[in-house]
Amino acid sequence: MTDGPFVTLGPAAEIAPGETRDYQVEGHSVLVANCDGTYYAIEDRCTHDDGPLAQGRLRRCEVECPRHGAKFDMKTGKATALPAFLPVASYPLRVTATGTLEVQFEQA
Repeated sequence: MTDGPFVTLGPAAEIAPGETRDYQVEGHSVLVANCDGTYYAIEDRCTHDDGPLAQGRLRRCEVECPRHGAKFDMKTGKATALPAFLPVASYPLRVTATGTLEVQFEQA
């Protein structure tokens, strides 16, 4: 259950369609992708070998780990290609009326 407060990341306009950006916030590594105007946030860590997904390529709404080619769905965090088979965390994300990205984490 995700019930923590939303935390500001930055302006949504800084991430063009088809691009990603990584953020370090409150002990979390977060990867945000702009998938044709809709934004998604997942954990920025490959479950295969802890590699940074932010260094990988985004195709459609799937990010590929640059180390061994594992792929993850940006919408759900689900692993979609081996060698990874475990999902990454997926975080609720919203764009405010002023165009700011905000992410929500679970309360500890």
